[in-house]
Amino acid sequence: GLCAFSPSLDACYLALPASTTKGSALLYNVMECHLHCEIEAHRSPLAAMVLSSNGMYIATASEQGTIIRVHLVSDATKSYSFRRGTYPSTIFSVSFGPSKRLPDILAASSSSGSIHLFTLGFASRPSSSKRSSGFLGSIIPDAVHDVLDPAHHHVLHNAVPAGVKSYAVIRKVENVTNSSSSELLACRAIMSVITYNGYFQEYNLSIDAHNELSWSLGRQFNLLTVTMDKAS
Repeated sequence: GLCAFSPSLDACYLALPASTTKGSALLYNVMECHLHCEIEAHRSPLAAMVLSSNGMYIATASEQGTIIRVHLVSDATKSYSFRRGTYPSTIFSVSFGPSKRLPDILAASSSSGSIHLFTLGFASRPSSSKRSSGFLGSIIPDAVHDVLDPAHHHVLHNAVPAGVKSYAVIRKVENVTNSSSSELLACRAIMSVITYNGYFQEYNLSIDAHNELSWSLGRQFNLLTVTMDKAS
């Protein structure tokens, strides 16, 4: 069944669907063995969800598949809403980039065959805004964002055949800064995609300070063929 888990000792949570008829999630504090909160994220039942590795955020998608929402786990408040598309599509997976604070990138794979990338901590954070002081001010968005602006949304069209189930995982994220001013210049990431028809793909991604995406397919091979070759 559908579930999500954060492996952080400081914020170790297990997320489960609260209902089969609506898009709510129950979050349990694993270390203290109690229910932490219920998040009402969508009207339709949940199709995919993921917790950030630090346990601070949860991303969810419903069976409708048009909106992906991100909530702050600590107080169950919505931080972001991203529009994947206008027409319904099955979301197979959602994945945060690894981060100790606010993840920079959220990836989603869908039945359309496209991989969707949404910027959070890097390009979506206004550089001129005055942020709250202290640690919490550095990790919590200035305000709740309904990010429906296409500038926050990038698409890798036809990454996999339409209808083929796939999982996309952001494996590594690196922020490139100006050595003299410490200004963020780009966010680079490595994304792995595995499909149910046996293919593995690895993409190199780069999002610059103007939120422009460039990418390249680093490698691709058929896992079934590789396994058979090794067996023979």
